[in-house]
Amino acid sequence: MNEDCLRHGAFSWNELMTTDVAAARQFYGELFGWETEDYCGGGTNYVLIKVNGEPVGGLMASPPECTGMPPSWGVYVTVADVDATARQVEVLGGTLLRPPADIPDVGRFCVLRDPQGATLCAISYRKS
Repeated sequence: MNEDCLRHGAFSWNELMTTDVAAARQFYGELFGWETEDYCGGGTNYVLIKVNGEPVGGLMASPPECTGMPPSWGVYVTVADVDATARQVEVLGGTLLRPPADIPDVGRFCVLRDPQGATLCAISYRKS
């Protein structure tokens, strides 16, 4: 991952949760010329999206807790400390939709909604 993406406040990852990973993989591969690669980390099937060989995002099946939600893209913003960021969300008028949780071999993330209703994920990447 590009070092600039690891800085606090940087947009660093994009992810599609969908009901049909194979169809999404084909559609976006043909539309944008994305390279894809299967990744089986942390016990989940995941598809990496690559541009010029660099991972820029991923595709995954919607988890059971998202049943009934339409497929959607999510964006991740890097933060120095995801737990501290999560504590700030409600103080600033937002809502914490998913408390901080670990992503094996990647880092720790949370899902938040801003006061206007937009959602995004904050992530602290594991130090290598």
